[in-house]
Amino acid sequence: MSEAQLDRSTAVYLFEAMVRARAFERRAYDLFLQGLVKGTTHLGLGQEAVAAGFAAAMAGDDLTYCTYRGHNHTLLRGAPMSALMGELLGRENGICRGKGGSMHLTDVAKGAMGSYAIVGAHLPIAAGAAWAAQVRGTSQVVVCFFGDGTTNIGAFHEALNIAAVWRLPVVFVCENNLYMEYTAISDVTAVANPAADRAPAYGLEGIIVDGNDVEAVHAVAVERIGRARAGDGPSLVEAKTYRHGGHSRADPGTYRPEEEIQEWLDRDPVVLYRARLDSAGVPAGELDAIVAAAAAEVDEATEASKASPVAGPEAVLTNVWADGGSRWRN
Repeated sequence: MSEAQLDRSTAVYLFEAMVRARAFERRAYDLFLQGLVKGTTHLGLGQEAVAAGFAAAMAGDDLTYCTYRGHNHTLLRGAPMSALMGELLGRENGICRGKGGSMHLTDVAKGAMGSYAIVGAHLPIAAGAAWAAQVRGTSQVVVCFFGDGTTNIGAFHEALNIAAVWRLPVVFVCENNLYMEYTAISDVTAVANPAADRAPAYGLEGIIVDGNDVEAVHAVAVERIGRARAGDGPSLVEAKTYRHGGHSRADPGTYRPEEEIQEWLDRDPVVLYRARLDSAGVPAGELDAIVAAAAAEVDEATEASKASPVAGPEAVLTNVWADGGSRWRN
C-alpha cells in the first residue's frame, strides 16, 4: 500500500483514528463557541497523523505523555470519547470528573499519563517513567510528545541527556508545527530543525518525518519503539506538521502568512490519506461508513456530556493528596 508496507487493517485503522480525532476536535471547537467548553482549548486539527501513527505502533501497556494540545493523543490511546468530552465541558462524567479540563486529560488505565499545561514539564517525568520501566524489567516504552517551543527549554536538554546516558526506553516526539505559541520557531532558534539538529549533541540520530503522512509516521514509530523495547535506548523524532488554527481558541492566528496556511491546508493529513486509500482500492463505502460512525460517536459523546451534572466544588478536594482530601494541612 506504501513504502511502509502496511497491512490493510492497519491502514484502515490509521484512517479511522484520524477521522475520530478530527471529528472530536471539530465538535470541541463548536462547543467552545457555544460557551459550553470551560476554559480555553488547544486543538490539534491538522496534526492528527502524528497521534494516529504512534498510537497504532504502541503496545497496550506503553505510556504516553503529551502537552496541553493532547486531545488526539489521549483519545487514540483508548480513552472513552464521552469522558473526554465531559471533561472539556466540566461535567461529572469527565475523565477527571470535570476539574481537569482540556489541558489536563489523563487516563492511566489506557497508558495516557496526562497532558501537561506547563511547557516542557513532562519530559523529565517521561524519562523517569522510562527509568522505572527499565528498573522493573518490563517491556514498556514511553512516548513523549511536545511542541517545537519546548526544544528551547532546559527540561528538553536535561531529559534528553539523562535518557541517553541511561539508555532509557523512551521516544521523544517533537510535533513541530512551526510556531511556539505566536512566534515562528525559526525566529528564535539557531538551527533549522529545532529537535533533530540537536539530537547529535546527545549521541542520538537526528530523525525527521513528514508529520502529515500517517504511514511515514507509523513506520518511524514502529522502528523507534521497537528499538527502545529491545534495550537500544532513546530516540528523538521531529515530525513536521501544522495546526490549522491558532495556538488556542483565543488566538485567530493572523500572524501566519495566508499562503503558508493554504499550503499546509492542501496537505491535510486526513484528506491526503483518504485519497491514498482510494487509490489502493479501499471501497469508498467503507471509508464513508468510518466517517459516519465517527460523527455518530461524537454526537453520542456530546449528548451524554450535556446530560451529566456540572462538576461540584467538592471535586476540587479529591485526588490531591494521599487520603484524597486536604485535611493533612490541618
